[in-house]
Amino acid sequence: MATLVQQPDVIELRSDRTEDDIEVVIRAVYRQVLGNTYLMESERLKSFESLLRNGKLTVREFVRAVALSEFYREKYFYNNSQIRFIELNYKHLLGRAPEDESEIAYHVDVYNEQGYEAEIDSYIDSPEYQRNFGDNIVPSYRGFKSQIGQKNVGFSRMFQLYRGYASSDRLQGYKSGRLTWEVAKNIASPIHPASTSALAGAVSGTRGEVYRIRVMSAASPNTTVVRRATSEILVPYEQLSSKLQQLNRKGNKVMSITRA
Repeated sequence: MATLVQQPDVIELRSDRTEDDIEVVIRAVYRQVLGNTYLMESERLKSFESLLRNGKLTVREFVRAVALSEFYREKYFYNNSQIRFIELNYKHLLGRAPEDESEIAYHVDVYNEQGYEAEIDSYIDSPEYQRNFGDNIVPSYRGFKSQIGQKNVGFSRMFQLYRGYASSDRLQGYKSGRLTWEVAKNIASPIHPASTSALAGAVSGTRGEVYRIRVMSAASPNTTVVRRATSEILVPYEQLSSKLQQLNRKGNKVMSITRA
């Protein structure tokens, strides 16, 4: 069975980097932060790329430069509602969907009181960003797996925002927030497929279907054994969200979800 989505590879700019490594990082930053929007050669931030190549700029600061660029503003700020802009900032800069209404409200206040740059900085300077990506890791989508301290409702909401690397966020046609209703009501979003070309291996969430969850169990506090066992659980679609929450509370890691 095909998995819903694979976790992206970690792309890090190391001290022993080559020119090819730097180019991989630069392209990965553009793809992530710009939501897979096509970028012409003339639109690249050459001066910031040069600083990155010379070791005078970290990956985190290059991410900031792209998000503060006029190109990013034209694609995601000027033509979208404020809520949609915030959703995409979460996706592009933190690799997840907003979890609740308070997160949306916080960023609305940041923008209204401090402006555009402060809104972008609030993601990139956050402890969450530093904890997950640090100074030299390219941000990536991380909302598809169970994480300690992160609500499982973000799992289904991330699918609402994620359309696969074959699809550009700019061309999806959504100007208002996609998660406004779910976030306001504090309910999980239904899992829908993107398209056969946009999300390879995707499956739809349909009532009456059964899903197979592959789980890595949490290490027992009563043993010194480090190895963790993996198991599979069959769960009806109607119970999928609650089961994911239960597994997360127990410290288990969801490896994949497939249609049984």
